[in-house]
Amino acid sequence: MSIESNLRLSYPNPDGSHLDFHFDFDLPGQGITAITGPSGSGKTTFLRCLAGLTRARGFVSVNGALWQSDQFFLPTHRRPLGYVFQEGSLFPHLSVTENLSYGMKRATRRLGNQVKKRPLDLDYLIEILGIGLLMDRRPDTLSGGERQRVALARALASSPEVLFLDEPLSALDQERKEEIMPYLKNLRALDLPILYVSHSLDEIENLAGAVVQMSRPGSPIVAKARFAIPVIGPETVVPVKNPIAGEKSQAA
Repeated sequence: MSIESNLRLSYPNPDGSHLDFHFDFDLPGQGITAITGPSGSGKTTFLRCLAGLTRARGFVSVNGALWQSDQFFLPTHRRPLGYVFQEGSLFPHLSVTENLSYGMKRATRRLGNQVKKRPLDLDYLIEILGIGLLMDRRPDTLSGGERQRVALARALASSPEVLFLDEPLSALDQERKEEIMPYLKNLRALDLPILYVSHSLDEIENLAGAVVQMSRPGSPIVAKARFAIPVIGPETVVPVKNPIAGEKSQAA
């Protein structure tokens, strides 16, 4: 099982040229895969394309389920995914319990004519993220680390088939990062793939089972995947069809 993508996206530049992204590779269908690289290499753009938030041309399949092709496009609200941004983006007028309840409403989705239900152990999520004492509080009474843990719980409460984490610790100070890291490690026990965007080598080394290194469009292809934390035996190479590449071309 894997996350397969073959996507192309082109942005116009002020000088008339184009910035072209090509995301064409397979990622593991389980565990945490880190997506890293310099600013402008397309890390967040790639997640947004997978989520359908940015419309790119091409193909996306997640563990055998087609999300997008040349003839088909599943809208974001029907893609079984969870997404946590740099800021938790919780509903400020809702308590933690009510924010989680909102997430749970997405646990049942209609795909075509089929209603797909996925089991959810909310108590387990509350336990592994350590938010049991926060349930009656509002987001404005939470620390930055607490808000991110609640945002994670809300994303997981929707019973996603893949979880996207876009630099979830970047807005936190070092103390809060150290506070939340053990809870992020707990996510490795979940039976779903997690794509984790980060610039931090410390976060990647502590969390990732596989790493994809991205390069800026126009730079030499250096994308690769490897096991940073061996699961079974020594370090193992993760197959990548064609690493992420980009080319800067003149507009026709």
